[in-house]
Amino acid sequence: MSPPDTIRVVNGFSKDAYTYYPILIVGAGESAIALGARLKEEGFDQFRLFERQAGIGGTWWINRYPGVACDVPAAFYSFSFSLNYKWTSLYPEGEEIYNYLEHITEKYLFVDKIQVNTDVSELRWLEDEQLWEATLTHMVPGTGDMSRKAMHQRIAEQGRESVYLRQEIVRARIVVSCAGGLVEPNAWPSSIPGRDSFEGPVFHSARWDHSVDFNDKNVVVIGTGCSAAQFVPRLIKKPHNAKSVTQVMRSPPWVVPKAVPPGGKEKYEKYSPTLFSNIPGMAKLFRFMCFAAGESDWFTIFDDNSWNHKTRKKLELQMVDRIKEMVPEKYHEILTPDYAIGCKRRIFDNDWFLSLNDPKIELTTKPITKVSPKSITIGPGRVYPNMDDSNSKAPIDEETIPADVIVLGNGFEVTTWLHPLKIRGKGGKYMQDVWDERGGPQAYLGLAMDGFPNLFIVFGPNTATGHSSVILASENMVEYNIKMIKKILHGDVKTIEVKKDAEVAWTKIVQERNKGSVFNNGCQNWYQRDGWNATAYPYSQIDFTFRCMFPKWSDWDMQYTRKGLLKKQVRRACGVILLLGIIVGSFALRQRGSGLGFHHHGIRKTKSHRSQSKTQEASSSDDRVRGGSSQSSLTSLPNNCALFEGHLDIETLGGAGFASQYQYPLPENEGSTSSNANVWDLSAYEGIELDVGLGDGKVYTLVLKDEDSQDKRDDGRERAGINWEAEFRVGEGTTGEEMVGKKVWVPWSALKPTYRGRKKEDAGEFKPGQIRRIGFMMR
Repeated sequence: MSPPDTIRVVNGFSKDAYTYYPILIVGAGESAIALGARLKEEGFDQFRLFERQAGIGGTWWINRYPGVACDVPAAFYSFSFSLNYKWTSLYPEGEEIYNYLEHITEKYLFVDKIQVNTDVSELRWLEDEQLWEATLTHMVPGTGDMSRKAMHQRIAEQGRESVYLRQEIVRARIVVSCAGGLVEPNAWPSSIPGRDSFEGPVFHSARWDHSVDFNDKNVVVIGTGCSAAQFVPRLIKKPHNAKSVTQVMRSPPWVVPKAVPPGGKEKYEKYSPTLFSNIPGMAKLFRFMCFAAGESDWFTIFDDNSWNHKTRKKLELQMVDRIKEMVPEKYHEILTPDYAIGCKRRIFDNDWFLSLNDPKIELTTKPITKVSPKSITIGPGRVYPNMDDSNSKAPIDEETIPADVIVLGNGFEVTTWLHPLKIRGKGGKYMQDVWDERGGPQAYLGLAMDGFPNLFIVFGPNTATGHSSVILASENMVEYNIKMIKKILHGDVKTIEVKKDAEVAWTKIVQERNKGSVFNNGCQNWYQRDGWNATAYPYSQIDFTFRCMFPKWSDWDMQYTRKGLLKKQVRRACGVILLLGIIVGSFALRQRGSGLGFHHHGIRKTKSHRSQSKTQEASSSDDRVRGGSSQSSLTSLPNNCALFEGHLDIETLGGAGFASQYQYPLPENEGSTSSNANVWDLSAYEGIELDVGLGDGKVYTLVLKDEDSQDKRDDGRERAGINWEAEFRVGEGTTGEEMVGKKVWVPWSALKPTYRGRKKEDAGEFKPGQIRRIGFMMR
């Protein structure tokens, strides 16, 4: 019998046979490729990617219009685990990005794990088996590249078999949806009449018809988004050579310049591949710089606070000045947005504005009011500025424009998440129905929904950014999902499902934050529909990175296997043992004087001494030496103090040859020239009295007394000496009786020396030698 973590056929001889996949991945775009590569890095290759289109790459496979390119620096548009050191430019075109993604599948050896021309049309959770049942639709090669509307039209005209070959039912332990957002194009605008009467070709930029001859043709472009800004300047140049291009705009975008690479475009393209390939860390550093630049935009543009308002306004004025510098005056008004920068996706471009100076290109905000076989009619009226603006000078007259080709650049269906995939979770409930009940598309961190166990999403609702790289966001989600997937693959967990409370709470935070962000600042954008923003992530990518690095495990329900439960109990027991070890160790350290149990507030310690001429020989190499212990009886002292028997310890640092002797210099005129004159032997003291004051139950005073010491020299002069004073504080409410048997250590550094009999400069500098601390225990 095959192990449970391998691809295999179940009940192969039966009519109910099916193929089992440990992991089924929907899509083969950049997110799915990142997941496949990371699974291989983790040592797991039992997965399969199913892609509707005829090739990998997602948006980079299907978008093939002239000039298609990345508008994020390529160093930041490559995976951190496999950087591309040889990008030919800072903003490479689509084919180069596709080649990079294809290279990843080859490098990590999972080309054979990708099945194209296969649509995952439905997922259904099987509660008893705790598996996902997936319906795969095998398609006629190439038909998956068509839009859904085009496929339905072909089926209506030529039959179902012209698109679909057969269906297959498979099962999977884990499903990860990597369905992209910029794939399904928007349809012909319903507000424009006469589409069927037009005789020329009509297509969307995301389904570019390369068979169309643009030479000496009049072209109408509907839309001014990122795609249109890239292909419009190309249409009037070779090899297309269009006669004219009329671009119809609904409202102006904010257009910001592309970053200039270090050293300039030519030098960067010439030297960067060599530098990145041969200087360790340079490519990663440049990638981080791109990341930092993008994040700075978040903190200056996208948040909603007074400082952002000021920085946005300053940037907007700069961009308006740029408009006036780059485009003809007749476009100044209609190209000046009336909403905050960042509300719509910004266009990073250096070519479109310049192309508007070419007389072959005409930009208008007059609406298309009629489509004829070989022309369109624009006006009367205008879409922008608003017709209520009496100060506007934008034209509103009716005009008929010759048209041979119409290209739609009106965006994608990005608000219909996971569409048209149907997903039925627990209780047979469809995910779309759950979303409708809760207000709109949503997912916990854009990754998972309650009621749909073992189903994970990469680039789900509210994970898009307007300032950073989609690659970074995808990688973050892949890493989070890997953490969950490993628990299942290792046999520790049967199912993982986000808690409903966690998902609802997260969605509430996201929607509230987005309402106060720049995305809700006076514009109509593709981030939201009917007031519900299901697209934008409302925080920085730094925030999202940390959330994905450190999952909040309490937000997840996990059904453990026996193996997983045992491992969990062992980990918990180890944690308890570790905690007990820390507690016991802390107590032991406190007993030895680590100071963990007591807080220094001072200590008053007084010690008088006299030099000893008698040679003391070290009797032990131990680091601790014990002095005599007092035998004084309990005595009444002022302030409710009491005298207890005590035991005095002095601890050394060790390793310097001192055991029972401690050295510090005495005043030169002390009178001894013996080599042992600087030796203090604590064992020479016959009486050590330990006084502990118990005044207020908080602050205690420790006094060490040498009862054999002489306060006067033989000549009647006061003996030179050094006293040590400090105080210590113990736990509040501690009584003297509770102190009995407890060791208190006083660091030597806490003892401040005072000098008696002489000035400090006469007594010499106090040097404690190897003494580290003094301790006492009452008994």
